[in-house]
Amino acid sequence: MNDTMITNRTYDELPLGASASIVRTLTQDDILAFALVSGDVNPAHVDAEYANATRFHGTIAHGMWAGALISTLLGTHFPGPGTIYEAQMLRFHLPVRAGDTLTIQATVTARDDEHHRLTLDCTVTNQAGAVVVSGEAMVRAPLQKISRPRTAMPTMHLFDPAARLAEWVDGWATELLAGLAGQPPIACGVVHPCDEASLGGAMAAARRGLIVPWLIGPEARIRAVAAGLGLDLGGVHIEAVEHSHAAAARAAELAAAGTVEMLIKGSLHTDELMHAVIATPALRTKRRISHVFRFDVPAYPKPLLITDAAINIAPTLEEKADIISNAIDLARVLGVARPKVAILAAVETVSTKMGSTLDAAALCKMADRGQIAGGLLDGPLAFDNAISAEAARIKGIRSEVAGDADILMVPDLEAGNMLAKQLDYLAGAASCGIVLGVRVPIALTSRSEGAASRLASAALAARLALAWRTQHP
Repeated sequence: MNDTMITNRTYDELPLGASASIVRTLTQDDILAFALVSGDVNPAHVDAEYANATRFHGTIAHGMWAGALISTLLGTHFPGPGTIYEAQMLRFHLPVRAGDTLTIQATVTARDDEHHRLTLDCTVTNQAGAVVVSGEAMVRAPLQKISRPRTAMPTMHLFDPAARLAEWVDGWATELLAGLAGQPPIACGVVHPCDEASLGGAMAAARRGLIVPWLIGPEARIRAVAAGLGLDLGGVHIEAVEHSHAAAARAAELAAAGTVEMLIKGSLHTDELMHAVIATPALRTKRRISHVFRFDVPAYPKPLLITDAAINIAPTLEEKADIISNAIDLARVLGVARPKVAILAAVETVSTKMGSTLDAAALCKMADRGQIAGGLLDGPLAFDNAISAEAARIKGIRSEVAGDADILMVPDLEAGNMLAKQLDYLAGAASCGIVLGVRVPIALTSRSEGAASRLASAALAARLALAWRTQHP
């Protein structure tokens, strides 16, 4: 088929036995889009927990999705524009699942010259050659040749931030349990979990098998919050201290001693926790402490790390090198062999009037000299060039990083914080965050973040803690 034009075949061009086919691979987004457009939210299609308990053992596509593909073939190619769809009969033989590749074929079996009507045998087969849908269509074929430019359709983005985070956490929980085979679980200090969000998030992580929580704070308040949530704290270790400052100090002591391998911030101010961490020499490393957000953005094809949007207000060149190195280490743990780092500025050219562009150029040269290792750096890059290959092409930027960045390094906290919140609140992104540059990863969540983000931050820290058992940066 011509991807730019839609051309029909007239009645006279369709003798008995003429046939055509198209191929389509089903995705989970296809199932969700069909459910949204049709209103058919049968749990067999959209509720994994329900579907797993049925005879299909998982979600399946709507039967009429395959029927719609027959309509696609008839309306756009065979016969194509000018076709009048008069009747369709379908038989459903096998379920269709996300990942299945379907071949949709129509064959002329009868012709009515008086009314220019065609009878078409329709079959839909999967990648194994099994027939999943069969049927018969009746159409009036066009008499005149029509060839039209294919209409450019808008891109549909189906994105549920909470669902995306939950999917990522579920996948990681499965990997974690496999990785822990024969090893002790990851002990986690939950610092001052004295509100519903922080205690509930930590216990949700525990139920998933991500952590073994050590609840550090005023015991009476922790138990009161648990009672309000209906949580059973039987068997959960509580490290009783009087107030939030004491909780932060005790958490740092436990982390320094190796009793806990990660920390989760509860209902205390970030500066309280970070002051205790910084004041504990055994937790410091040679690198600058920094924060990394992990984002799933609807319009971007892969996870995106953003640093530093939470801790370093106006980092120096040397501090930026540490911040990038911390982010590279995290990306490698997450499976990116050679992370691509875009160093952001307002423009993509070096200017003595803009310090961020000078730092970006220097950081790239530091990477060339081995002072920053493990990643591929480029900068300065404006935001559009960093995430859009088309924007980079238009501006004549030749770069392996431009349009395909794994990490965005922002020039200062103000720029990073605004970027992160814009992605969260305007772009529908899903995020979680972690503090690096210390001996234990710290899940640092804000008070406005929901349960899904808190759980994902705990999962991110647990993943790093497990990796650091064998190789600490």
